[in-house]
Parts: sequence; C-alpha cells; structure tokens
Amino acid sequence: MYFFLSHLSFNDILLSTTIEPEMLQVIVREGTSITRAGCFTQFYFFSIATANECFLLTVMSYDRYLAICNPLRYSSIMDLKHCMFLTSSCWVCGVLIALPHVVLLQKMTFCASNTINHFYCDLLPLLKLSCSETSTIEAVSVFNSIPIVFLPLIVISVTYANIIVAILRISASAGRRKAFSTCSSHLTVVCMYYGTIVFNYLVPSEGQYIGLQKMISVCYTIVTSLLNPLIYSLRNKEITRALMKCIFPKIK
Repeated sequence: MYFFLSHLSFNDILLSTTIEPEMLQVIVREGTSITRAGCFTQFYFFSIATANECFLLTVMSYDRYLAICNPLRYSSIMDLKHCMFLTSSCWVCGVLIALPHVVLLQKMTFCASNTINHFYCDLLPLLKLSCSETSTIEAVSVFNSIPIVFLPLIVISVTYANIIVAILRISASAGRRKAFSTCSSHLTVVCMYYGTIVFNYLVPSEGQYIGLQKMISVCYTIVTSLLNPLIYSLRNKEITRALMKCIFPKIK
C-alpha cells in the first residue's frame, strides 16, 4: 500500500506544480500571460497527472481487494516486481494517452480572442479559441475518457462490491471494522476525486455554468492533492502521534 501511496504522492506533486504556480499569478496579478508552447506543456503534464491519478487509484483498489478478499496469497501476488509493473504501466499509459491531444492542438490555428477563460490551460477553453475544425480532437477526448474515467470507475466499483461482501462475511464486528478501516481512506479519496471529475464533465461548459466548472476544477486539481496526504497519514497512529508531539511538545 505504501509503495502505491509514494507514487500517488509524486503524482500529486506533479499536478500541483503544474497548476498552482500559474494559478497564483492569475490571482495576484488578476490575469497573466503564457506562451503557446508553455500552455500546451502545462496542459500535457496536467493530462498526464489527471490520467495517472485515475490509474493509480484503480491499482490501489485492486491492492485492497487482494488484501481483504485473498489475504493468504496477498504477499505472493503483490510482490515488489508486480507492484513496479503496475505503477510503471500507470505512468506509461498516462504519458501515451495524453500525447494525442497535444499533437492535435499543435496543428490547430487560434484566431479568436487570446484570453483563456480559466486559471490553467484546459482542453475546452482552448478549443473555444480555435478557428480550426475541432471534431477530431473532441472525438479523441471522448474516446480517451473511456480508459481514463469510466473503465477505472467500473473496476473500482466491482472491487469494492467484492470487498463489501467479504467484510460482511466476517462474523466478528471488530474484524469487520479492522477490514473496512484498511480501505476507508482510499474509498474517501476515490469518491472525492471521481465525484468532482465526473460532475465537471457533466456540467455544460456554456454561460452561467463556466464559473461552476472552474470551481469544480479547483476540487480535483488542487483540493484533492491537498487532502490526500491528510486522509492517508492521519489514519496512521505513528504519524498522528508524531504530529501531536510537534503541535503539543509537552505532551508525552
């Protein structure tokens, strides 16, 4: 679990450093400028981090499934080699899936206003500035949403359905609480991340809904990365004890 958490933490750092510096400039200066290459670069790394977050959360749900539903074989299945294969697959898939969007954006011409109505370079605000045909890149976006959002969501739902069934079969209430506590942090992050990202795609990107879409974008680009360390670490008694000693040094 901690091996996957380290990759999730690195991915959150990538997402935060890609979005937040430019966002802070927009807030402080009430707007800022960015080059075309810089905008596409930001969008590319944002796409990698967003896709990789979905893949890593899916792999972590599979890890929790094995730990609870097949505990006797967990150590033999989820060895270091298998963990490295799963995480490297997540990163490679994230890099490759994000690439077609950037390639297609490079070939487009932008002849409308040069003001991006967002706090970072996202696909829909960029397409609104283009005077080229956008049907191809929109089709690619819809196609990519299947392996990035919907398939992982299905896998996570199936694994947690099996986890819940396995937990309910445990006769002792203390055993059920212990089993559920091992995956409650991950389930919280999944609900928070997928809830905001799916809702953001369901909200129309026109008129009065643009402000709502920006607010939801803050949730899955910034708030989730901020809360992930707290959600996972504060359930660890050793980390909680060390944090309490830092805040209240006189308490033993």
